Amino acid sequence: MAVAIAFYSRLGLDFPPEAETQPHAEAMLGSSMRLMLDTEAMLLQIDPAWSAIPGGRLGLAVRLADPAALDALYAELDAQGLGVKQPWDAFWGQRYAVVCDPDGLHLDLYAQLLDDSATPAP
Repeated sequence: MAVAIAFYSRLGLDFPPEAETQPHAEAMLGSSMRLMLDTEAMLLQIDPAWSAIPGGRLGLAVRLADPAALDALYAELDAQGLGVKQPWDAFWGQRYAVVCDPDGLHLDLYAQLLDDSATPAP
């Protein structure tokens, strides 16, 4: 749990101070949604037949202030082994990159480009 809390905190989410030691933690996403994290032990307590689903169908994207902030965050996460796809200038006008969280869920990082430059994905 502590590793996941640290990862999502680095992306800007706020968790209660004691969240790292709890089997369940929540962070608000805007005014009506929450990101909820549970340990496997907690999920098995709720449903003894629970098993992890490989892959994932939920897409999360984190907006950053500018392309330089995206590049810096990607470099930091890549150094921790969490980089998936290096930053590139996408044809739709955003700097984009893909990282994974400590459990392997892929997340997009993006920032609006400051000009109209765009290059194909690497």
